Amino acid sequence: MTHPPASQTVLISGASVAGPALALLLHRHGFTPTVVERAPGLRTGGYKVDIRGTAVEVCRRMGILDAIRAGSTGMDGGSYVDSRGRTVGRLPAEIFGGRVGQDDEIMRGDLARILYERTREDVEYVFGDSVTGLHDDGDGVDVTFESGTRRRFDLVVGADGMHSNTRRLVFGDERRFRRYLGAYISIFTGPDRLGLTRWETYHARPDKLVCVYSTAGELAHTAKNCFVFASPGELSYDPRDTDAQKRLLAHAFAGDDWEIPRLIADAAGADDFYFDAIALIEMDRWSSGRVVLLGDAAHCASPASGQGTGLALTGAYVLAGELAAAHGDHRAAFAAYERVMRPGVELNQRFAARFAKEMTLSSRWRIALRMLMVRTLPRTPWKNLIAKKIRDDIQRAATAVPLGEYPAFPATPCVPR
Repeated sequence: MTHPPASQTVLISGASVAGPALALLLHRHGFTPTVVERAPGLRTGGYKVDIRGTAVEVCRRMGILDAIRAGSTGMDGGSYVDSRGRTVGRLPAEIFGGRVGQDDEIMRGDLARILYERTREDVEYVFGDSVTGLHDDGDGVDVTFESGTRRRFDLVVGADGMHSNTRRLVFGDERRFRRYLGAYISIFTGPDRLGLTRWETYHARPDKLVCVYSTAGELAHTAKNCFVFASPGELSYDPRDTDAQKRLLAHAFAGDDWEIPRLIADAAGADDFYFDAIALIEMDRWSSGRVVLLGDAAHCASPASGQGTGLALTGAYVLAGELAAAHGDHRAAFAAYERVMRPGVELNQRFAARFAKEMTLSSRWRIALRMLMVRTLPRTPWKNLIAKKIRDDIQRAATAVPLGEYPAFPATPCVPR
């Protein structure tokens, strides 16, 4: 049975970026979305994320582009340093970020807050709860929650990240779909030990990379620390045991110099510590019956792509638009959503698989070659051609999903209340 959008209820699992973006768009199209989030409140931490290419236009149509501009990281550029802290080379932000035109960058938590503020008055949010059971009888989905609550929805969307609980309940074990790319990443906030202002500093070692940065919007005297290290096989640890993850990080960088010992020590007291494998989620289909996956839950492209947030925003726009265009016919909408998104997703995943190998260089001579390029690029006569090649590769990934028009979309965007 297909209900018109005005009476169709949609449960969205996950309140990071993809979930609230979809809720905003579905509400404008006349659906009734509910967002459930395991965390007790809005999660405001995270790394800086890129808004590029197609995602810029999506944000404009959603009415949040000005807010993104206001919350921009405002980075001026970045540099590489050696083990003594001496600057090897510096590059401006437009080369470092590969951005063109209206492309921008914002902290993930700030983007989540923008989306939440524009939906909280019109969308039901359920924090501190999660889905434990889904029964799709063809006419709707009976949902059981960890709290013991039982509710029925017309559709369910899993927007709950790479380790999606929704995907596990409907499609099975994550290991069937995860492709490990050979490295781990950790991110956390600590004191600004390098005295950075709108600047990022990189230090490379064989099979390892460290980045420290402070943005225009960071709290005074703090910085984000990012550690990446290669591992030939996946590590065994409890994803809920943060202390064990901190020990793994410390072991991976034990004995390294520069600022690494102090930065690793800062991880011990970080309350926003993040640690995970750099991996892809690759699935033959993103929906089953009345349940569909969105963003990283469907097709994680990993941090190596730099496009996870852009794909989440674009996917939310396409999914909401196709549901509206199909007048709530989920079969037609889910098929169209996947048909539009999949070629661009696969291009981005191929891009990520290639770039993941470049994040952690395997030998000192490869690092030396990279440092030579960074040091000499600003002075070489062909610097514009090299910069253009970098931007073109990134923009090809950022614009890989075509953006259609959905007639039900209103001309006047919602504003926060």
